[in-house]
Amino acid sequence: MASVSEQPPHQFRGIPQIMEILEGQGYIAGRDLATSIHLSVVLHKPLLIEGAAGVGKTEVAKVMARALDTNLIRLQCYEGLDVHTALYEWNYQRQMLRIKLEESTGRPVEEKEHLIFSEPFLLKRPLLQAITADHAPVLLIDEVDRADEEFEAFLLEVLSEFQVSIPEIGTVRARYIPYVVLTSNRTRELSDALRRRCLYLWIDYPSFEKELAIIRTKVPEINTRLADQICGFMQLVRAAPLAKTPGIAETLDWSAALMALHRDHLDPAAVEETLGCLCKDQEDLVRVRTQYLRPILDAIETAGASGDGWTPERIAQLSAQLPKGR
Repeated sequence: MASVSEQPPHQFRGIPQIMEILEGQGYIAGRDLATSIHLSVVLHKPLLIEGAAGVGKTEVAKVMARALDTNLIRLQCYEGLDVHTALYEWNYQRQMLRIKLEESTGRPVEEKEHLIFSEPFLLKRPLLQAITADHAPVLLIDEVDRADEEFEAFLLEVLSEFQVSIPEIGTVRARYIPYVVLTSNRTRELSDALRRRCLYLWIDYPSFEKELAIIRTKVPEINTRLADQICGFMQLVRAAPLAKTPGIAETLDWSAALMALHRDHLDPAAVEETLGCLCKDQEDLVRVRTQYLRPILDAIETAGASGDGWTPERIAQLSAQLPKGR
C-alpha cells in the first residue's frame, strides 16, 4: 500500500505550475482551485467539489488525470447504485462454463470453489479498478449526492483506508493511493462523516473575465464582439429566476452554435434561433423569450455604448434593471 508521504509528481510541486498546467489543458483555473488540487495531491486527501450543474466540476478530474499523465477512472453515481456495481461482480457466465469443464476433473469441491471464486473470474468495477491499479489513477466519484446514504456510508471505508473487503478473497488494499475527486450538485446534503474525510472546494458561476477567457480558450475562432456579448448575456440571464440556470457548458455550446450559424453579434433573431442551447427547461425557454430577451439585449447594447466595460458593479446595476418575479 502506498504511503501518504509519497512524493507527488514533479509538476505538482508549485501552485503557479498547476495553474499553468491546467491552462495548458484548456481549463481556466483560479488560485483557489489550484491550491485545492495541490493539497489534495500532496496530502492524498479526497477533494470534494460542490457547485451548480455545468460549472466545470467533472472537468477538474479529467484535467488532473491529463496533467498527472495517469488514468481517469470514473464512477457515475445514481439513485439505487449498489456496492457490487461500484466495486465488483463475478463473471457468472464464465464461472458456469468453468464448472461444466470441471465436472469430470475429479478435483475436490473446495478446490473447485476456490478456483471459480478467484481473481480471473472477477469483474472489477470502478472502485476496485482504482484500488488495484498498478499506478495511482485519478478516481472520479461523480455526482455522489445522487447515490443513497447507504452507499455513501460504504465509501467511508474506501476513502479512509483505501481498502475493500471481498468475502470470497479477503481484504484488498491499495498498492498506490488514488487521487480522488468527488463532485456534488447538492441535490441532497452529504454526511458530515464524508465531508470530514475530504478537502472542500465550491465552484461558482464564473465572472465575466473568467468566462470570456474560457470562451477564447475553447472557441478560439470567435470574434471579440460576439464573445463579449455572449459573456454579458450569460452574466445577466443567470440573474433571472430560472428553474435551471445555464452553466459554462451551455455557454460553450451556445458559442459554438452561433459560430456554426456564422453569427458575429447577438440580435433577437440569433438568440431566438439558438435559445435551446441555453435553456433546458420549457418554462425557462418561454420565460427568457418573453420576459428577458429584449431587456438583456438592451442592457448589452447599453453596456457596449457606455465604454465602462463589464465590471461587477456594472453587471449588478444592469441585473437590477431586469424584470422581477417568475
